[in-house]
Amino acid sequence: MKAPPESTKTSLNARLNSHARDRWPTLTRVDIRWRTNFAYIDGRLPDGATLKLCRLRYGGSARLWGFAIYRASHDDYEDSYLPTGMLAGSAEDALDCACALYLTASFDTPTN
Repeated sequence: MKAPPESTKTSLNARLNSHARDRWPTLTRVDIRWRTNFAYIDGRLPDGATLKLCRLRYGGSARLWGFAIYRASHDDYEDSYLPTGMLAGSAEDALDCACALYLTASFDTPTN
């Protein structure tokens, strides 16, 4: 599959940044890096740090994207299921899934 048209790239950037402002106030913005038909989604934190979140695969539609979660433990992306049970869905669903994992994970240890 070839890369998406510029209009799709522009639209995806606007949609994800709007969605992040509404749902993920911890992020100051969403950055997208493109490599052929893959969009690598990073979140920018208030301190300027970049948080890798997920990869989207363009398959010919601006509304349906393949999803791969970023695995910090392996520094790679793994094709994954969205909470809907599908391997593809909206870019917003993919962002929500990745942000729920990386921005709301609790690492508290239980106390006795």
